[in-house]
Amino acid sequence: MSSAGTTMSGASGAACLIRPRCLAVCSTAMNFRTLDQLEARGKRVLLRADLNVPMKDGRVSDQTRLERLCPTIRELSDKGARVIVLSHFGRPKGVRLPEMSLRPVAAALQAVLGREVLFCDACVGPVAQQASQALRDGQILVLENTRFDPREEKNDPAMAKEFAELADVYVDDAFSAAHRAHASTEGVARLLPAYAGRLMQAELEALEAVLGHPVHRLAAVIGGAKVSTKLGLLGNLVGRVDVLVLGGAMANTFLAAQGLAVGCSLQEADMHGMARDILARAQAAGCEVILPQDVVVAERLASDATVQTVPVNAVPANAMILDVGRATVQALIGQISGWHSLVWNGPLGAFETPPFDQASLSFARAVATATLAGQLTSVAGGGDTVAMLHRAGVADQFTYVSTAGGAFLEWLEGRTLPGVAVLCG
Repeated sequence: MSSAGTTMSGASGAACLIRPRCLAVCSTAMNFRTLDQLEARGKRVLLRADLNVPMKDGRVSDQTRLERLCPTIRELSDKGARVIVLSHFGRPKGVRLPEMSLRPVAAALQAVLGREVLFCDACVGPVAQQASQALRDGQILVLENTRFDPREEKNDPAMAKEFAELADVYVDDAFSAAHRAHASTEGVARLLPAYAGRLMQAELEALEAVLGHPVHRLAAVIGGAKVSTKLGLLGNLVGRVDVLVLGGAMANTFLAAQGLAVGCSLQEADMHGMARDILARAQAAGCEVILPQDVVVAERLASDATVQTVPVNAVPANAMILDVGRATVQALIGQISGWHSLVWNGPLGAFETPPFDQASLSFARAVATATLAGQLTSVAGGGDTVAMLHRAGVADQFTYVSTAGGAFLEWLEGRTLPGVAVLCG
């Protein structure tokens, strides 16, 4: 396969689960409190959750986020806490929109939990105060969409204070919203004793194990359409990982930046200089960058298109690269045995349209096999990546799969997440 510093003429690339090899070091390293330190009985616990779930015809169409939230809610309820759930839903921009109410989500949460979930059509103010005060030990209350109030996304101190008046302690179980400094994710956490819920704890421990305290060799697989959207991510990773595998349309930009013809493929001509800079930085840091050595091409992105696999230096002028080839995948699979840890964001090809999903599916299954055998710590995240792992049937076989999206990416970029920083002492 092609690597940084080599010549590109190589013409001839579910359920929340933490497996034992994913070391739980984050709670010590980052010094945040968990539910283990919370005496919950009789306390009103303000639980920041992520109830921003997919809806279709007024019903929840994917319960994954609700299922992942259940362990924290059950634990708090079973310990006798009075659980008050906060969440945003959609982007109402400070306006009360009936179609963005959390009422139907609360009903779905009740079904998933198998216990009563109350609902309040306000998130602050006298109505929310009355509802929170009326709770008994073990009861669960979902408040209305926090983004119905324009002060939420402004992290307004007055709104944070109103949130704090609803409860005795704050628990954040929404890592997916931790990259936003909002009143319900950052402001209120400064006003109450703050703890990480079990899902937040699992996310942080998984990410810290692979990037914060990695055991080498550490590999990162990064796909996606554009270099420009992942500059921070790539810049951070080349100084932290041993191997960086580039796939998706992003790889096309790196190939073109080295003088290879990529036909009609999606690529960013204005990012060629940046791509070469990233390769140079990787070489200086001792990070091996792996690019495809063969690719799957077609004249159009369609399931019935005529496809062929060609060496990376033989892409037809009228074709576009839509997946990495079999030789590249087999070479990657052959390297897995030399890796201790892997972090993955972004499919290797245009996986939404078969047959351009084959490289991603084959590699995902090989990673899952190594993980189940105890040979690899594997952490993956991002919406497309999670969808691809589910299609491959291996989402529950990775060490950890994050549904956090933007927060997952920002963590990989090395950014400080406001909703995490406020939990750390």
